[in-house]
Amino acid sequence: MPNKRFSKEFGKKEKVLNFATQTYQLSRPNKVGTVMALIRECQPKTLEQWEKWYFENANTDGKTQSKITKKSLEELGERLYVKIKEIVIPEWTEAFNQLTMQDCVDYIFNLTINRTYDGFLREKSVVEDNLAKEFPDVKFEQSDPELDHAGDIDYLGWVGEKAFGIQIKPVTAKANFGNYSATERMKNSFENFTSKYGGKVFVIFSVDDKIANDDVLKEIDSEIKRMNNQFK
Repeated sequence: MPNKRFSKEFGKKEKVLNFATQTYQLSRPNKVGTVMALIRECQPKTLEQWEKWYFENANTDGKTQSKITKKSLEELGERLYVKIKEIVIPEWTEAFNQLTMQDCVDYIFNLTINRTYDGFLREKSVVEDNLAKEFPDVKFEQSDPELDHAGDIDYLGWVGEKAFGIQIKPVTAKANFGNYSATERMKNSFENFTSKYGGKVFVIFSVDDKIANDDVLKEIDSEIKRMNNQFK
C-alpha cells in the first residue's frame, strides 16, 4: 500500500477540534453514518471513488435515518464552530484563568488514588451485586492484566470452559449512552476475545453501582444459553 496520506493537518488546532467534536458527538454514526463499515463495503481504489460512493450510499445510523449530503456535513462543521466559539473557548478561558498549581497537584493525586478506588468499587458492585445475582451459574472473575484484551475487558463470565467478556463504563445519571460506539481498535479487541474465549463482549454502563442499560441483561442471558447449547 502507498504511504501517501490524504488527511488534512490542522496543527495546534487539532486538539480543540477533536475535543469539541467528541464532546458534542458530531462524528458519531447517528451523524455521519458507520463510516468504517461503509468504506469496507465500498473497497475504493481512490479517494474520489470513496467520496462519491459515500454521498451516494451513506445514511445516519439510528431509529430515524436520513440521507447524508455535503450540505449535512457542512452543517455539522458549522455546529462545531459555534460550539467551540460560544462554549468551549469561554469555558476553557475561565478554567485557565482560575487554574492553580495546587489544582494540578490535587488532580493528579485524585485521578491516581481516589478515582481508581471509586472505579474499583463500582466494578465490583456491578458484578457482585448485580450480574452474579442475576446469573448465579456463571463464574465471574477479573480479567488478567497480562492479557492483550485487559484494557477493554474488565471481567470474564465463565460458562463451562468458555467465557464472555464484560466492559464496565461509568456514566452520569443524565448521560446519553445510546450513541456510544466502540472504536475500531476496541471492536478488533472484542473480536479477538470472542475468537479466544468463545463468547461475545458486552458493554455495561453503570450509574454508581447500578446497571443503566439493563436491556444488556437479556443479551447476556441469550449468550449464556447459546454457549450452554454448544456443550450439549
